[in-house]
Amino acid sequence: MILKLVLYSSLAGITVFIGALLARAFNHQVKESPVKTEIVHTLIAFGGGVILSALTLVLIPRGLETLSLWELVISFSLGAFLFYIIEKQLAKIKGKVATLLAMLLDFIPESIVLGAVFMEDFKMATLLAVFIGLQNLPESFNSYREMALSGFKEKNILVIFFFLSFFGVGGALTGHYLLNDRPDITAHLMIFASGGILYLLFQDIVPESKLKNSYVTSLGATAGFIIGMISEKVI
Repeated sequence: MILKLVLYSSLAGITVFIGALLARAFNHQVKESPVKTEIVHTLIAFGGGVILSALTLVLIPRGLETLSLWELVISFSLGAFLFYIIEKQLAKIKGKVATLLAMLLDFIPESIVLGAVFMEDFKMATLLAVFIGLQNLPESFNSYREMALSGFKEKNILVIFFFLSFFGVGGALTGHYLLNDRPDITAHLMIFASGGILYLLFQDIVPESKLKNSYVTSLGATAGFIIGMISEKVI
């Protein structure tokens, strides 16, 4: 089962690198135009829809089953407040790696949860791996573009994203060995991460997905959520 956990977390994490490769090809092959801008914003919205489906279908429901009312409120609030503090600090970086760090802020906690529940609830772990992989794609796509625009060399960005794609394996193994028999702590981590991720969703992803005089980009969010619902039903 450990090998299967490594495989699942690797597949979920490798989309970080795939998203970067797609962004590089997109930058070079597609000319600047209103359509290109619309595609980028639609992808951002798609990622937001996937993240929202992960919160509502996996992370929060598990926390509701395990934690008391006050535990839910405290963990969720602490997660949102911590991400608020981190976001304020990231703003000082002026966008160079802020989106990349924001991606890791949900990628790593979710990977830890994946490892923690893998043996106990394989179905939920599989669903979570799908969600992680799907949300990493648009997030890494956008992160690559921001770093490239900030002056980073493209080859260096690809190397960074390649190694970051394996962070999920480390997180999953950490969750498995440290939290496998602690469902209470795992539930707290789920709700804590949910609070922070929801804060980032409305602070960064939703505003960035909006495009003036375009009404198509928001369909990306609904498409992302639909993918989440399909994954829930199929798995």
